[in-house]
Amino acid sequence: MHHPGPPRFVAVEEAVELAPRDPDPAATYEWTIERAPAESTATLGQKSVEWLIPDEPGRYVVALSAPDGVHRLTIRCFPGTDDGETSDSPGHSGHHSGTVIDTAGGTEDGTSGYAGTTTGSHSIGSGGRPRIRLDGVVRDEEVVVTADPRPHPGGTESAASLDVTFVVDDRDDLERTALRVDGRELGIPTAALPERARIHAVAVGEQGHSVADVIDVRRRDSTAGDDSSITVDRPYQPPAWAEDAVYYEVYVRTFAPEASHGETLSAITERLDHLANLGVDVIWLTPVLANDDAPHGYNITDFFDIAADLGDRADLEALVDAAHDRDMQVLFDLVLNHSARAHPHFEDAYQNVDSPYRDWYEWQESGEPGTYFDWELIANFDFASLDVRRHLLDAVDEWAPLVDGFRCDMAWAVPNGFWREVHDRVKARDADFLLLDETIPYIPDFQEGLFDVHFDSTTYATLRNVGTGWEPASAILDAIEQRAAVGFPDHAAFLLYAENHDETRYLIECGRPAALAAAGVLCTVPGAPLVYAGQELGQRGQRDDIVWEHTDEALTDHYRRLLETRRSMPALSATARLERVDYAVEAGEPDRVVAFARVADDGTVPTSDTQPADRSATGSPAEDATAAVVICNFDAESAAVTVEPSVGSVDAVTGESVRRGGRIQVEDVVVLPAERSLGRDTGA
Repeated sequence: MHHPGPPRFVAVEEAVELAPRDPDPAATYEWTIERAPAESTATLGQKSVEWLIPDEPGRYVVALSAPDGVHRLTIRCFPGTDDGETSDSPGHSGHHSGTVIDTAGGTEDGTSGYAGTTTGSHSIGSGGRPRIRLDGVVRDEEVVVTADPRPHPGGTESAASLDVTFVVDDRDDLERTALRVDGRELGIPTAALPERARIHAVAVGEQGHSVADVIDVRRRDSTAGDDSSITVDRPYQPPAWAEDAVYYEVYVRTFAPEASHGETLSAITERLDHLANLGVDVIWLTPVLANDDAPHGYNITDFFDIAADLGDRADLEALVDAAHDRDMQVLFDLVLNHSARAHPHFEDAYQNVDSPYRDWYEWQESGEPGTYFDWELIANFDFASLDVRRHLLDAVDEWAPLVDGFRCDMAWAVPNGFWREVHDRVKARDADFLLLDETIPYIPDFQEGLFDVHFDSTTYATLRNVGTGWEPASAILDAIEQRAAVGFPDHAAFLLYAENHDETRYLIECGRPAALAAAGVLCTVPGAPLVYAGQELGQRGQRDDIVWEHTDEALTDHYRRLLETRRSMPALSATARLERVDYAVEAGEPDRVVAFARVADDGTVPTSDTQPADRSATGSPAEDATAAVVICNFDAESAAVTVEPSVGSVDAVTGESVRRGGRIQVEDVVVLPAERSLGRDTGA
């Protein structure tokens, strides 16, 4: 089906790419604006791929005429916040505080009508974007979708003052008049439920709208006489296996330097036991496709063939099978923004206006191809070309069935609409397929049906600044909290890293003491840690051949123990909360030390006057504690630290007592289990 996908939520003047999905380059596609706010002057051209720039708040409906029929797409536009003024458009927080549902009918100017009860007007807020989470359940012959809007953590707005806008997916045959809206709750009678119904929603406040969330409801068996066949899913939630995984980047041409030409993938397979013993769950392979012989392989010359120097498809399949045998997943590095200039299509198009591939690429006025950062070996694709979209979607179809996910290169450079199509395409085949974006800096809207896990470039940069002494170690906590501050919802997942193939080795830039502490941060703050090939070995060269015979065994053991601690402690899981604690550095360099708590489930960090609930003979809290205090020291000299919560004496990483009187002695990182949840049900 050529339908352009889910409804879009944008601000005024924010461009929306419109493109048919699964396109036939030989077919004809036409776009029209069917509904728009009365004062809008927005227009569309005559191309198959167009850009709509909403110029007024409200509801837009665009129609795509395609070979398989006419498809409609709702675009919900909210006011910008530059002038700080309010608007009378439904859904904007200056109008009412309540719930909005965009229906198929709407009002004459294309804006939606209200449903539910309004609760008053807003006071002017401050801060930034709100956030939202949707949950759904089947109850009393109704699918109940509940919105949980959350204000910006640094703002003055409250959850109660936020508006919620629900939008029904245009692709689903759901009768809008059957819906019930009561406050932040939307109900769908199961008798009115089609085979599939998707409900999208955003929170709206003074500083704009949130990243959207969605509930996907399906009736798996239309012949069932009850509601037992109805499933309710949260498709913007990352796959469960990916959130708490340990990732490892294999730079394919240096990881197994002993390999002969054509045997590299097989040699990598032979070294998988090292990764399994380290505690790795996911292997990210840098590009394995045919390329222009650059060592990194990101300049693709054939999107459907394995690079000859690495091996062939059978070798890649054998590597994936061997990884699966060791309970490891494999990520394929997907490069969609560009091809190599050595690609046959570019070579035909270069300086040839009559080439059938001329429209495949962006061109500068100089006649040179579009590119980024003056890169000389690549040429940017033009996604206005249906041929380009078809070619790249076919490549996605070629490799997705073979692996467990894509690491998406230069995700920021590819149109969002295309990533949405890739997302829905791979998830339709395998809901647990992973999409990991490389976006620097990260973009909250990429959580909205584009990617599952995001590179945490903010924490990366902070780790570098802390390691070199430019920022105090406490800045790491600010970096983690920045995720919510920029608009990521609480269910967003992040990849934590201190280095990769594009960066100088942390050990070289920041020194060994800082590197040991940075490893501790990667394994103890919220997110999934990434180890770059050789990072755990003490490798000093950024892209040099791994010198396996010079392994720093102590460093490798440090990583292995940290990763095992992270795996074994619920308090260090990716979804456990991070909480600030009071701490004092009694001896050592205060700016080089940071302490924080992690709390899983319903655990809470005890206060200093809390009496121990369950201590062993060694003075450590119970092993099943859901709270832990972590202390990291980036300095070469050890630190003596006191912390406010009541914690044990035995470091979970080393198994050794680190308490010296009332102080905790910290060389690089210690993890101390805290008392179990104060409010936990003990079964009494």
